[in-house]
Amino acid sequence: MLCGRWRSRRRRPEEPPVPAQVATPVTLPSPPAPQDGGSKRPGLRSLKKMGLTEDEDVCAMLRGSRLCKIRSRTWQKERLYRLQEDGLSVWFQRRIPRAPSQHIFFVQHIEAVREGHQSEGLRRFGGAFEPARCLTIAFKGRRKNLDLVAPTAEEAQRWVRGLAKLRARLDAMSQRERLDHWIHSYLHRADSNQDSKMSFKEMKNLLRMVNVDMNDMYAYCLFKECDHSNNERLEGPEIEEFLRRLLKRPELEELFHRYSGEDRVLSAPELLEFLEDQGEDSATLAHAQQLIHTYELNETAKQHELMTLDGFMMYLLSPEGAALALAHACVFQDMNQPLAHYFISSSHNTYLTDSQIGGPSSTEAYVRAFAQGCRCVELDCWEGPGGEPVIYHGHTLTSKILFRDVIQAVRDHAFTLSPYPVILSLENHCGLEQQAAMARHLHSILGDMLVTQVLDSQNPEELPSPEQLKGRVLVKGKKLPAARSEDGRVLSDREEDDEEEDEEEEAKQISPELSALAVYCCATRLRTLRPAPVPPQPFQVGSLSERKAKKLTREAGNSFIRHNARQLTRVYPLGLRMNSANYNPQEMWNSGCQLVALNFQTPGYEMDLNAGRFLVNGQCGYVLKPACLRHPNTTFDPECPGPPRTILTVQVLTAQQLPKLNAEKPKSIVDPLVRIEIHGVPADCARKETNYVLNNGFNPRWGQTLQFQLRAPELVLVRFVVEDYDATSPNDFVGQFTLPLSSLKQGYRHIHLLSKDGASLSPATLFVHICIQRS
Repeated sequence: MLCGRWRSRRRRPEEPPVPAQVATPVTLPSPPAPQDGGSKRPGLRSLKKMGLTEDEDVCAMLRGSRLCKIRSRTWQKERLYRLQEDGLSVWFQRRIPRAPSQHIFFVQHIEAVREGHQSEGLRRFGGAFEPARCLTIAFKGRRKNLDLVAPTAEEAQRWVRGLAKLRARLDAMSQRERLDHWIHSYLHRADSNQDSKMSFKEMKNLLRMVNVDMNDMYAYCLFKECDHSNNERLEGPEIEEFLRRLLKRPELEELFHRYSGEDRVLSAPELLEFLEDQGEDSATLAHAQQLIHTYELNETAKQHELMTLDGFMMYLLSPEGAALALAHACVFQDMNQPLAHYFISSSHNTYLTDSQIGGPSSTEAYVRAFAQGCRCVELDCWEGPGGEPVIYHGHTLTSKILFRDVIQAVRDHAFTLSPYPVILSLENHCGLEQQAAMARHLHSILGDMLVTQVLDSQNPEELPSPEQLKGRVLVKGKKLPAARSEDGRVLSDREEDDEEEDEEEEAKQISPELSALAVYCCATRLRTLRPAPVPPQPFQVGSLSERKAKKLTREAGNSFIRHNARQLTRVYPLGLRMNSANYNPQEMWNSGCQLVALNFQTPGYEMDLNAGRFLVNGQCGYVLKPACLRHPNTTFDPECPGPPRTILTVQVLTAQQLPKLNAEKPKSIVDPLVRIEIHGVPADCARKETNYVLNNGFNPRWGQTLQFQLRAPELVLVRFVVEDYDATSPNDFVGQFTLPLSSLKQGYRHIHLLSKDGASLSPATLFVHICIQRS
């Protein structure tokens, strides 16, 4: 594809391929005029657009309920919870009033709603309440679960059903609807006297709320242009006109008009021309017609197979118009190759919800890891009272949880998001008796899910595939030598204890019952790489610290890759990372390490990279490694990747509706800049950024081009970051999105930004043009 290519009949020779300079304000499809005359209550107008104003459950939530919040056996407080009229957030009462933003939670941040005693908190502290009255709201990111008890079972069900309807409707919303919903919720808050009329002062407050510091004269001119009644108040259609002007996207209009010509509508052939210039693989006339029928809002235009500007914007803001290749959002890779051929999403110290010195341990941490697509979780097992093994970070103040409770969480939650196998990485510090108890719990709780013997059809020379192991649980643990399998005593392969970074020394003895469960994942300490003549041992899993993994990569890059083409390798963080900080996982992926274990409880760029790596292939936790990392005789070395083979060019054009970082300070407006980071082999790693835009987080524009030369594009992750510029201190994080270069689509694309915890920041987007040139 030619980058930025245009058909000559649509542009003069001197015109640049959209836009090197982009016009000022921003937009989306114009919000349609309300059918209820503007609605006396803009918040309820939003719910009406969701089709839920008459729903009994939602109406009950709008009235509010007094629900008992459960934190412990002694901390159980009744609080008022009420759905806000925007249908997007729930207000709750606090004993000590705090900032308004600390009295709400957002529906889009809910991970799951569970009924009954289906959380660790309610199982431990909710026994006095009948399960039918109990519910748990689990959130994305690090926010703690909300365990609630309703006065009656019916009231509990109203919240369970109501939240389910709101979440389903939110998920089904187009980007246009989300933006319309979002702006009207701010409009409702800016209308200080709730008279459904907006003074200029109220409109200025609205502008600050949505993160734009507009010049007073320009803002007043815009206000007066919409004040057709000339009474210094906007209402009904006047408000809608103001919002249409505010949400205008000149850069999209210019792009649309380049293809639509003088008639200002796109025919199917004209849309096809645009798709071809975008580099769309499915660019056919039939596909162009299908897009018109899917995204065009005007029925008359749709009947004539024409697309208006609104329909064009709807398409560009949809998942089909986003930067991530839509086909890669589901499982699209070959899942029949040996496990060693995949990167596998892996967690370190999975039981922790905070630091590894004094943080709490929780079964909920496993549930959250599985919800993020994790397929390998860690269990640090220690002797517990009453013959029951416990899990915690040994010799620290972290709290303890029962081994059997964790295995129940595995049974109940391991396969809710992904059907592919889960690996339980056991760090075993128990005596023989409690090891036998661990084996019994694994058998009795997991049943047929547990792999206890080699598959009948399995080739002994290689590991089975994810497809063969669907719905199964593998145990990674120490294996007794064949001669010791009867009585099982001292292990010769003991953990090294001469380096501070190694994990805690494990048990020197292992029970035959637990040893028998290490079928495909026999844990070993990877000290040196075996010379080539030695046959591979595919069922052994090497384990090493991040420091040793880096050393092997530097000193034996190609040999390490060949090793990882046949056997699994698990890498874990240095023990010195007391605050549960993470290392850069890309360095380990460059060498083909499959189980790159990170602290899932610690947000940061490292977890952004992990989420980006496993964003594709249906977020199933397994991603096929590039061919250069799978072939047993590969010559690839990440330290010497060869000359540049690919050029990535990104035009950073505009951003839309960036979130305010300090919601409590109305005059606090972000000064955004965009940084693009390349994470891959060392020679490819780079970062470049735009200038910052002063006081505009609503519709900033840059029109700047950033270019990168890549030597190993198949390993590259591209991270788009937005920060709030600060001249005297480090910039503040605003949002980001990370994805593999191999899943990045070319052309004009929207980047849908995520928060530090990985939650959607909708409707916040970047608008960019992407060109990938391969030699």
